[in-house]
Amino acid sequence: MTITAPLSSTGVDRQELESRVKAMYRDVAESPQGEFHFEMGRALAERLGYDPSALDRIPAAAIESFAGVGHFLDLAAIQPGETVLDLGSGSGMDSLLAALATGPGGKVLGLDMTAAQRDKAERLAREAGFGQVTFHDGYIEAPPFADASVDVVISNGVINLSADKPKVFAEAARVLRPGGRLALADIVTESALPESVSCNATLWAACIGGALQQDDYRAAIEAAGLVIETWREHPEYRFLTESAQKASGTYGVKSISLLAVKR
Repeated sequence: MTITAPLSSTGVDRQELESRVKAMYRDVAESPQGEFHFEMGRALAERLGYDPSALDRIPAAAIESFAGVGHFLDLAAIQPGETVLDLGSGSGMDSLLAALATGPGGKVLGLDMTAAQRDKAERLAREAGFGQVTFHDGYIEAPPFADASVDVVISNGVINLSADKPKVFAEAARVLRPGGRLALADIVTESALPESVSCNATLWAACIGGALQQDDYRAAIEAAGLVIETWREHPEYRFLTESAQKASGTYGVKSISLLAVKR
């Protein structure tokens, strides 16, 4: 992701935020056993609903750096031969699982701004023989792909990091073909966050400070021309640190997944 919205509309220093996000997710790729505000790894993935048999078919190193917030691949219903775009692909777990669904005749495009994440994902995909998966340097507000070129857009715990969420959804709609699907998991809030939280770049990088109030989140998706068909919560997701838990409890910060369709 990138920080493209003006400071006055987000209340957070864009350069500081991008620096903190890159640093945090570099550590996620390189040191997945470290301490973070959020859970990671296979135990989290299985608790969120990922199929253990599918996880067995992709590299374990991609799973150990998994820092998603929900499960949505059942909603995406990816078919053989489809083209999938993974916004904020990280170390590649969701991209590789998507590739199992597309088969060798499909295509999966991972997009991430953090070099360490892309490098790890590229290496793992190559070593495991996933030739239909490629990883690209870029920002989720400006995916470098053609209009109406993608069947499915997926994303896991990343859009909340963007300072321009309406642009992310508009770009997802742009690259989707008519009838294409947006399937994602993300962090939203029940109450709007105060500036003491939303201006805190550390809490943004921890997937809290940038979380949008859930009605505003839905409205941003619909304003992009997408129709939400499914919306569900993931109470099994939890934050680890005291500061993250406090914000979560006070403002109703929670994990959701959804399916939206481009009409």
